Amino acid sequence: MGGLKGKMKIGFFGGTFDPPHLGHLILAVEAFYQLKLDSLHWILTPYPPHKDTLPITPVETRLELLGLVVNEFPDFEISMIDLNRDPPHFAADTMEMLRVEYSSSHLVYLIGEDSLRDLPGWVDPGRFLMNIDQLAVAPRPQIDTDLPELEKSLPGLMEKTVFLSGTMLQVSSTFIRERISEKGPFRHLLAPAVADFIDKTQLYQV
Repeated sequence: MGGLKGKMKIGFFGGTFDPPHLGHLILAVEAFYQLKLDSLHWILTPYPPHKDTLPITPVETRLELLGLVVNEFPDFEISMIDLNRDPPHFAADTMEMLRVEYSSSHLVYLIGEDSLRDLPGWVDPGRFLMNIDQLAVAPRPQIDTDLPELEKSLPGLMEKTVFLSGTMLQVSSTFIRERISEKGPFRHLLAPAVADFIDKTQLYQV
């Protein structure tokens, strides 16, 4: 059980995961360990609103890839909350629904520091913040977030934000897709099962 007066501490990690890579996994594992979570739920976003003009791998394929990662960790699971409802899928709506479902738990949301910097531009960020108990942030070396400035538009942000350590692997799904398409080395950036799937199916190699 979590250490907050018997409350379960549940982490939530949303993303497109196209593909899920070691940067995602390192963030998830370090958050789970450092914050002493009881479980971690990966929220696959089927149709991300901010990427609606970009090509995206079919959700069925991304779900299969994510399963190859998550299934290796008994305390991780895939949340179907956004897969089971119509778009658009905004984090504020998702976490509001999860707050109702896990009303007696301590809810932790995982993001990178780039997303923290951009948080005021999210749809209804105040409602998003209201429905989480903690915001676990993976620092980015090229980003120097001014939390007091963000606090002005998002009261309560500083109190809920915690920066994780050991999450500095600088890699993105976009970079990996581009690397694969140009036939460069990529296996070192992915879990072996994910790399094997991509090799076998020739995903991203067109």
